[in-house]
Amino acid sequence: RFGIHLPQDLSDVTLTCAVNSSPTTILVNVSGRFYEYSLKGEVQDSKGHDVPNVTFDPEVFFNILLPPIIFHAGYSLKRRHFFRNLGSILSYAFVGTLTTCFVTGLVMYGCVVFMKVIGQLGGDFFFTDCLFFGAIVSATDPVTVLAIFNELKVDVDLYALMFGESVLNDAVAIVLSSSIVAYQPEGDNRHTFDGSALLKSLGVFLGFFSGSFAMGAATGVMTALVTKFTKLRDFPLLETALFFLMSWSTFLLAEACGFTGVVAVLFCGITQAHYTYNNLSAESKSRTKQLFELLNFLAENFIFSYMGLTFFSFQHHVFNPLFIIGAFLAIFLGRAANIYPLSFLLNLGRKNKIASNFQHVMMFSGLRGAMTFALSIRDTATYARQMMFSTTLLIVFFTVLVCGGGTTPMLSLMQIRVGVDTDQDNSVSSTHVTAPDGMTQRSTKHESAWPFRLWYTFDHNYLKPFLTHSGPPLTSTLPACCGPIARCLTSTQAYEMPMACPPPPPARLGFTRSLCSEAPVWFSPQMILQTH
Repeated sequence: RFGIHLPQDLSDVTLTCAVNSSPTTILVNVSGRFYEYSLKGEVQDSKGHDVPNVTFDPEVFFNILLPPIIFHAGYSLKRRHFFRNLGSILSYAFVGTLTTCFVTGLVMYGCVVFMKVIGQLGGDFFFTDCLFFGAIVSATDPVTVLAIFNELKVDVDLYALMFGESVLNDAVAIVLSSSIVAYQPEGDNRHTFDGSALLKSLGVFLGFFSGSFAMGAATGVMTALVTKFTKLRDFPLLETALFFLMSWSTFLLAEACGFTGVVAVLFCGITQAHYTYNNLSAESKSRTKQLFELLNFLAENFIFSYMGLTFFSFQHHVFNPLFIIGAFLAIFLGRAANIYPLSFLLNLGRKNKIASNFQHVMMFSGLRGAMTFALSIRDTATYARQMMFSTTLLIVFFTVLVCGGGTTPMLSLMQIRVGVDTDQDNSVSSTHVTAPDGMTQRSTKHESAWPFRLWYTFDHNYLKPFLTHSGPPLTSTLPACCGPIARCLTSTQAYEMPMACPPPPPARLGFTRSLCSEAPVWFSPQMILQTH
């Protein structure tokens, strides 16, 4: 029973009783006289009272659905082609994404100003909102295009550029959108330019990205050490389970430390693929690949299905024709400002130039997908964010259907090579030498760039022997004074691995030699015992 007291000086009053549950009876006190009312039924709003049954918290995307998608992107990375084009990929992912964000934001701000002048804007829309829109639509997600690329086996460099850009671009877009939200000038007006607030946003961007990178790489290194120095390979099911839990814990640890979990998961996947994968048993290698491929497939299909459902179930759509037309124009100009100027600058220092037909395909294939949708649905509280969300849905649907469906004709029009073996380099840029053991080794001109050679030398001689069973033993690469530590950190399997070739010498030395002519030779303990 719920009692409601009615003042005596009021004669005609509509009573309102806010309760958390539906009481069976309500007792009303009117001028000292009590009236009892029994519950006969409930009156509900006929406009979408079933909507909560088909929707859920947007944070579910970032906590459950996006991590397996992003981890699979890093774990399935074709590392040789990725690192060979690393400089170009980083340029497109960082400089290109920032360029796309600001160009899109400026174009949209001009569109918003024009809408205000002609009276077509029904709420507040500031420059920071335009930049936020530029950040969320700068996240490219060419899932459809990459699937077609993989099926047709397009040129490996084009695939590496597209895949690498999309992988890192998502991470940059997440951190960039968070940095724009963190832009809060002091005073009453939060939407004016403030140098200190800009520096704070820049610090947030660098701090979030570097912290997430360090967290993901550290978890991957830890997993590699666990799988190297334990006997988990004798228990493949337990090994697979631990691999999955360690990978998922990266997201939780990063979020608990205040970083971006999705970005940490990406770099964890890259580290796991480069190091931990070499320590797994054959069963675990197959299981982990299939497991994350399945999770990625299910998550992506669910997101696109939910995207279609949201188009009809979202109750606060704001469709403005001028804003929609301006958005399509802005993303086109932003993508063009990303691809063509950067490709021109990169070709000044690349031996293997990014051809114009590659640039046209990259321009055409800049789809928007799950990441753009997830970033836009996180905040739909204001008029500006609701208009962004509605427009984002149209952009995703259009780019996936039109650009994704037109990929195959575009490849034919641009005369892109298909049917290329992804395990081989271009015949023009690959040379082969014969090692002393009769095995044919491949040297690539692309890999003669000094940053790649420096990283490859350090990774081949120190990191891989320390974290995996592959590579030369640390006893042959570390100085003699580090002998006890090297023997402790080198597993017995490392002595039994086939001899690996060190990287070729720098081209500037003016001489050539066989890749394995001066490689250190080591023997397994069994071979030493047999000789004695």
